[in-house]
Amino acid sequence: MKFLNKMERKFGRYAIRNLSFYIIITYVIGYVIELAAPNLFLYMTLEPALILRGQIWRLVSWVLIPPEGLGLFTIIMLMLYYSLGNSLERAWGTFRYNVYIFMGMFASLVGAFILYFCGVRQLGAAFSTYYVNVSIFLAYAAIYPEDRVYLYFLVPIKMKWMGLLYGVITIYGFINSGWAGRTVILSSLANFLIFLLMNRNIRRISPKELRRRQHFHKQIQRSAPPEGITKHKCAICGRTELDGDDLEFRFCSKCDGNYEYCQDHLFSHTHVKRH
Repeated sequence: MKFLNKMERKFGRYAIRNLSFYIIITYVIGYVIELAAPNLFLYMTLEPALILRGQIWRLVSWVLIPPEGLGLFTIIMLMLYYSLGNSLERAWGTFRYNVYIFMGMFASLVGAFILYFCGVRQLGAAFSTYYVNVSIFLAYAAIYPEDRVYLYFLVPIKMKWMGLLYGVITIYGFINSGWAGRTVILSSLANFLIFLLMNRNIRRISPKELRRRQHFHKQIQRSAPPEGITKHKCAICGRTELDGDDLEFRFCSKCDGNYEYCQDHLFSHTHVKRH
């Protein structure tokens, strides 16, 4: 988490806001290609063998391949994923949500090249953004377990049960796949697995806890002195807390008045006495 905080301070301004919207746009483009020129997909799949021969666009073009066929149910699910993704972005912040999504895509690339170097030369559409959607759903279910979704707009189901169902389906697919299929699933969901390892105490990243911390930081910022004004100052050397993070300041109980000293002069100064 400290590493992420440091990276966010350095690169946070480059994070893509409303990333879920752009993910949906890639699906729209993919469905248009599927309807207009389905053979074009042959030049878009994630194929390490062809990438190493110079078709480097495949490093990116595979995300345009739709996770499933176009239909009413697909449209409803995409609307749901868009809503869940936006909620995650609000809960985590834009930078962390970007890291989560792009980590899953990068892990998919790594998985594809692992399969290639293990002898699999043709992957087809094995890698798509299907598991990106699954990772969004699972992460949302982990931090919003009591939220409800309405199945077919009628049946209310808590997210924790839907997340469990998705998990069971994924595990079943993992068990019944060969080693290549298992590699696809593991690499595609690596972002969610890392998310679980980094946040074993899910309550720490629950919306309630995140709001509490945000409120705490706002209160701290309000109580902080204006820039250039310090809280502590040594009466002998004039040093303040801005002169070093390791400096400590204490008031002297033997001096008459509010005299504060740094650790170097707390015990060596001459006590101020008023006559």
